[in-house]
Amino acid sequence: MKTSATFVAAGDMFMTRRLPENGYKGFDELVAFLKSFDVRFANLEFTVHDREGYPGAFSGGTWSMTHPSILEDIEKFGFNLYNAANNHSMDYSHNGLEATMRYLEARNMRYAGVGRNLADASAPVYIDCNNARVALVAATASFHDFWMAGEQRRDMQGRPGVNGLRFTEDFHVEKKYMDALKEMADPIQINAARNQTVKEGFGSNDDGVFMFGKHRFIEDEKTFRKTTPNKADMARIAASIQEARRQADYVLVSIHCHAMNNADKEQPAEFLETFSRSCIDAGAIAVLGHGPHILRGMEHYKNGVIFYSLGDFLFENDTTTHQPSDFYTQYKLPHDAAVGMGMDTRSKNGTIGLDTDYRVWESLVPCFTVENDKITEIKLVPIDLSFNLPRYRKGLPVISQNKSVIDRFAKMSEPYGTEIDFVDGVGIVKIP
Repeated sequence: MKTSATFVAAGDMFMTRRLPENGYKGFDELVAFLKSFDVRFANLEFTVHDREGYPGAFSGGTWSMTHPSILEDIEKFGFNLYNAANNHSMDYSHNGLEATMRYLEARNMRYAGVGRNLADASAPVYIDCNNARVALVAATASFHDFWMAGEQRRDMQGRPGVNGLRFTEDFHVEKKYMDALKEMADPIQINAARNQTVKEGFGSNDDGVFMFGKHRFIEDEKTFRKTTPNKADMARIAASIQEARRQADYVLVSIHCHAMNNADKEQPAEFLETFSRSCIDAGAIAVLGHGPHILRGMEHYKNGVIFYSLGDFLFENDTTTHQPSDFYTQYKLPHDAAVGMGMDTRSKNGTIGLDTDYRVWESLVPCFTVENDKITEIKLVPIDLSFNLPRYRKGLPVISQNKSVIDRFAKMSEPYGTEIDFVDGVGIVKIP
C-alpha cells in the first residue's frame, strides 16, 4: 500500500502575549504556508496557566508561564503536533505541569514528551492524514533531575514530569592533569561526602574513573570531553519509537537539547548525535531538534533526516506577565519591582543576552515530503523575528527569503555531508 505525507517543522515557540486583533504583516502568508502541509509540528516552550502552580526553586532561565487564552492564538498558526518537554516544563512544579496538560487537552492539542507518569510522558501521540498515519515521540535532554517523570507501580502512583534523556559527561585527561587533580582532591576535601558514602557501603568508585566533585575524569593519552547518552533512557525512547512504528506509517522524534560541543552553541553535543542516529535506527523518519534558540546543522542518516536545532519560530521571552520572588532576588531588585524592570535589568537594557544575538531572531522552517518510507524533497524556508524592534515587540515570525540564513545553515551542515542550494528564496536540500 502506498503511503505519503508532507511535513513542516518549527523550532521553539515561546509565546507570552496575544496576537494583534487583525494579525500582523506577513501573518496570513505564513499561516497559509504552514497549513498547506499534512503534519505541522512546533515546540511549546512554556507552561500554560494563570499562576496555578508553585514557582520551582530552579527554572529553565525565565520562569515561563503563558496565559491559557494565548492558546487560541497559537492554534491560529495551524500546528497539529507539539512537543511539551523542555527546560521550562517544570518552571511551576508539578501543579504547573498538570495545569498545562489540562489546558492543552481541553483544546485537543496533540502533545508528547510530558505526562502524569513516565509511561504517559514516553508515549507516542498520533495524527491521521489522508494517505498516512504519523506518530510523534518527544523528549528533553535539558532538565533538572527531579523533573523526570516517575514510573507507576502496582502499589504506588507515578510522578508527573518530562520524558528525559540523561547523559554522562566524561573528561579524558593526560596523566599530568590527573596527577594534579588527585593532588588537590584531599586538601580541599572535594570528595569528602562521596568518600564517606562509599565507606558506609552506599556507593562505589567506578573502575578507571576519578571523581573530582561531581565531575568524572579518566586518564588517557589525550585530553578531551566525551558525552554519552544514558542507556536506559535510550532504550525506553527506542521502544516508544518501535511501538509507534507498529501503529503508524511514519514516526517523528522531537528532542530539546541545549548541550553543545567545544563551547560552540552551533555544534550539538556528541551524545545528541549518537541519540539522534539511534532514533533513525529504531524506525523514525526524522529527528527534530530545538533548544539553544539558534540553528544547528542537519544530517542525512540512512533513510532519515536529523535537524540538530531549528532555532526559534516565535520568541517572546521578555514579555512574561509574572515572575516569582526568586527572579527578582537573582538580579538584586527590590521586592516591589515589576517584570519590565526585571527584564531590563537582566539584559542591562538590551545590551547583553539573547536580545543582542541576531541568530536568535532569524531562523528557518524545514518542509519535507515522504513517500513510501523515502524522503523525496526537503525545502528550507527562512523566517525573521524582527531583531531590530524593542524587546516588547519583537519575536513574531514572517517569511523572509533571507539568503544569509540558508548560507549559515548550509555551512553548519557541511560536516555532515549535507548539500544545500538557495533557489527562489528558499533552501533546496540535495537528497542523497
